[in-house]
Amino acid sequence: MRSLFLKVFLWFWLAMGLVVAAFLITTELTRPSEMYSRGSLTDRYTSFIAETAAVTYEREGAAGLVPYLERFTSLSGARGRLFDEQGTELSGLGAQPGALTLVRQAINSNGRTFDAPVDKPMFAFPAVAQSGRRYVFVGELGAPPGPPFANPRFLLPRFLAVMLTAGLLCYLLARYIVSPVLKLRAVTKQVAEGDLSARVGPLLGRRRDELAAMGHDFDAMAERVETLVSAQQLLIRDISHELRSPLTRLGVALELARRRAGEDAAPALDRIAREAESINEMVGQLLALSRVESGTDGLRSVTFDLADLVRAVADDAEFEARGRNRSVRVTDCEPCQATGAIEMLRSAVENVVRNAVYYTAEGTEVEIALGCEQVGTKRFATISVRDRGAGVPPDAIEKIFRPFYRVEHARDRQTGGTGLGLAIAARAVHLHGGTIRADNSPGGGLAVEISLPVT
Repeated sequence: MRSLFLKVFLWFWLAMGLVVAAFLITTELTRPSEMYSRGSLTDRYTSFIAETAAVTYEREGAAGLVPYLERFTSLSGARGRLFDEQGTELSGLGAQPGALTLVRQAINSNGRTFDAPVDKPMFAFPAVAQSGRRYVFVGELGAPPGPPFANPRFLLPRFLAVMLTAGLLCYLLARYIVSPVLKLRAVTKQVAEGDLSARVGPLLGRRRDELAAMGHDFDAMAERVETLVSAQQLLIRDISHELRSPLTRLGVALELARRRAGEDAAPALDRIAREAESINEMVGQLLALSRVESGTDGLRSVTFDLADLVRAVADDAEFEARGRNRSVRVTDCEPCQATGAIEMLRSAVENVVRNAVYYTAEGTEVEIALGCEQVGTKRFATISVRDRGAGVPPDAIEKIFRPFYRVEHARDRQTGGTGLGLAIAARAVHLHGGTIRADNSPGGGLAVEISLPVT
């Protein structure tokens, strides 16, 4: 169970159900065994009924007692009878079954007596008339409702009503608690995908609790990160532009030095030229990364054949690979129409392929494949690029798409790359709603897979 909402809802609902069950159990266990507590209002009222019945009998006899008992039955729902000390029923209506036993107990104990069988509970109250004669009034109640746990008709409807009401309240409470967490998660996902302008504050409304405070703290953090990232991107772009001018002047000066210097200076000048070219390439990639980070707003979105793009990139990479004693081969290329910034996507595929050419072993080939598949109502194109190099350590696979990150064995190489190619590819793919991932191939080498939504 991974849903926080479901956890909170079920725990609240379970707690409410346990409280209700505990209440029913304690109510049943603490219910007094006697029908009336001594001295209670009901106890005094019943004693008054018994004395009144005795006085009525002495004044009016059985003819007056019968209407009195009938009125008592109609008002209370209990069937009453009056007995003398010998156990004789005085109204002529007949004694209740088991009443004589209660009469004898009441006379012997000179106090009230109760009997609560399963069918119909009975009570007996002694009374003394003005003449001093002793009587016993016996009342027979209707069948009592059984204990809640013994009577499903009593328990089930009430328990269901309580649980449904509790469920509704718990649902509203759980939703109120979890709602800002879900909104914060959605905004966090936007930020993780690169939208640093996403904020959770407007979604929280007028909430002023701890969760709302956490949301506002997140907004402050996101704003700070957005400021830092924007400043970093602006700094990289400005520095890259500024470096182009001295590099151009360096190239001109280098050519002049070649003309004036002798053959002894040629190796040193060649080294300077290579380093200058390396810096120039890095500057170009920094500018490309800066453009990609700014999004596709400045680039025209068109519909194009992705298969033609893959073949064109493969042809260019094959030309470069021949000089390194390597080759590039397209193993499969299905026709597929894609929509997006073609320059940006070409750069993404080209960077992945060039990286594969760079690290594949001499005498081996880089394999490129393009396939299309239907997933539900959407179609996706998958571009697979596999080299035959040393692969990447498992703990570094997710890091190779970070800017300036290079695997350790590549850092020490004289011809080590800048670590920007795969970062540019990853950002371009993400801006087009796709995904990019890498994994070591079972037969050796690294396999990079680009998945893009297509039409």
